[in-house]
Amino acid sequence: MGRWFRRQDKDRKKGREESEAPPPEEVPALESGGTGSSPPELAEDVAAGFKPAVATPIEEAAEEPEAEGEEPRRGRFRRLRERLGRTREALSGGLDRLLKERRQVDAQLLDDLEELLISADLGVETTLFLIRSLNEKLRRRELLDPTRLKAALKEEMLALLAAAPPPPQIEARPWVMMVVGVNGVGKTTTIAKLAHRDLSRGLTPLLVAADTFRAAAVEQLETWGQRLGIAVVRQKSGADPAAVVFDGMAAAQARGVDTVYIDTAGRLHTKVNLMEEMKKMQRTAAKKLPGAPHEVFLVLDATTGQNALSQARLFHEAVGLTGLVLTKMDGTAKGGVALGVVHETGIPLRYLGVGEAMEDLRPFEAQAFVEAILG
Repeated sequence: MGRWFRRQDKDRKKGREESEAPPPEEVPALESGGTGSSPPELAEDVAAGFKPAVATPIEEAAEEPEAEGEEPRRGRFRRLRERLGRTREALSGGLDRLLKERRQVDAQLLDDLEELLISADLGVETTLFLIRSLNEKLRRRELLDPTRLKAALKEEMLALLAAAPPPPQIEARPWVMMVVGVNGVGKTTTIAKLAHRDLSRGLTPLLVAADTFRAAAVEQLETWGQRLGIAVVRQKSGADPAAVVFDGMAAAQARGVDTVYIDTAGRLHTKVNLMEEMKKMQRTAAKKLPGAPHEVFLVLDATTGQNALSQARLFHEAVGLTGLVLTKMDGTAKGGVALGVVHETGIPLRYLGVGEAMEDLRPFEAQAFVEAILG
């Protein structure tokens, strides 16, 4: 077992070294003419230097399969717990300090807990929801023993997270995902990690560089495409993002890919004209491929705390979100925002970003998350 952990550490270091390497001189991509025409065939891409999707050193660091038994699962939970250490110290450590030398649960203790939860960025509404539930247990004399308080809080948090709708069943092929969010939250890197997960499962993804406002954004996506061996559909900087989306849908149909990820420009969620442009991209995708985009993921930076909640509300109102991705969870004590944003928006949390390596984008599991921050 010790050898297995050492091998995983070596793979993670290898992935980080690759992610820090300078970009290559040439980045293969599918140049789109912006007219909606189908892209070149795969044979032409290979002749032009495009590398088809193959296993790469970074792919070897993919999450270990469940078939290996319970130990790998425990190992993944241990890493998750370590990465959420700052949030756990704020919540679990703070709660332990509150309970120290307390002989019973009373109104004063719950008032102190309320303050603790708000300071961990669960948000006022979510905190009050949890405290009301605990007060009801106290009223029924089910929560007199302080040693029971942490377990009761875990139960209420799990019930809160379980209220979010389950993710949709993947039926269409290709399955199209549009990824949105403000600048700096990690949209492009999140797309690369999602595509890497697809590769590790034997699927063929396609990347669409619809963030045409920043040349650096297109180049970043192209670099990821080259590293992972994934085709990228793009146009020149300043092109109409909807035109890129149209050509991306045409490319997906021509190639028979399994998944499509549309990278979008960082939006100020308070700018109406930019939000309207995203709606146009949605309409364009649906026109070329009925039903697309099948999902719209909003990427949020966990370190922004309650600002993430306001972003989720406005993006959901504009484009109808189907899932949330919280990044930078390993660098903040504000991880409680995960509970707040799910409770107050009703949008399911789909992934947590707990590090820079490819395998550090983790599918959200409510039980593991709650145990990691309160265990």
